[in-house]
Amino acid sequence: MEKFSLDCTELQEYQPNRYPFLMIDHVEEVVPGKYAFGHKNLTFNEWYFPEHFPEGHNMPGALQLEALAQMLTVAITTQEGLKGKVTHALQHLVRFKREILPGERLDIHAEVLSWKRGICKGKGTASVNGEVACEAEMMITIPEILEQYLPPGKDKK
Repeated sequence: MEKFSLDCTELQEYQPNRYPFLMIDHVEEVVPGKYAFGHKNLTFNEWYFPEHFPEGHNMPGALQLEALAQMLTVAITTQEGLKGKVTHALQHLVRFKREILPGERLDIHAEVLSWKRGICKGKGTASVNGEVACEAEMMITIPEILEQYLPPGKDKK
């Protein structure tokens, strides 16, 4: 299996999000179609810290989930022929276990459980210093692929 890493510039070839919504800084290891893991370094300069709970700054839960989904996207879009493809969320089940604070490093791991007809089922875990901060079961799609398998009709877009 081909393993490789992606720096912050290379990452953007596989992940369509950009500042301020790119929630990954570095992908330490990816095996296309299997898993990806990396991290996000969180400084007080992140745009959401001053606004989200001004008396108790922490990373919003929606952005924690976004980081997990973005890492799962990297695990998919690094497969041959999928570079730069846009993904959409279908379903997420997320559990939050601890706050993520300015100055911490969020380690993000995402695993592809199944990949079929443009739909990916996966799971992700984000942790700080080895302690799980949140975890999610996710289902995302590459609409461009999924549409090939939908029955013809007026609802097909």
